Amino acid sequence: MISNYILLAAHLIVGFILVFYAAKAYKKTKYRPMLLLVIGFSLLVLGETVVDDAFSFLHDGNLQQIIEECFEIAGFIVLILSVKKS
Repeated sequence: MISNYILLAAHLIVGFILVFYAAKAYKKTKYRPMLLLVIGFSLLVLGETVVDDAFSFLHDGNLQQIIEECFEIAGFIVLILSVKKS
C-alpha cells in the first residue's frame, strides 16, 4: 500500500518537473509549439495521477477509466499537434 503512494508521488514529481521545464522554455522562447508541449504533458500527468484519484468516488470503475483515458488521449493529441507545428 505504501509503495503505491511512493510511486504516485514519484510520478507526480517527475511529471511536474517535466511540465515546469517545458513551461520555463516556453516563457523564455514564446515558441507556440512549446506551449502545446506544456499543455500535452500537463494533460498526461493529470490524467494518469490526479484524475485517477479525483474520480475514485465513482462507484463505476469503467467510467473512471474512461475519464482517465480521455485525459491521456487528449494529451497525446496535443503532443502530436505540437510536434507537427514545430
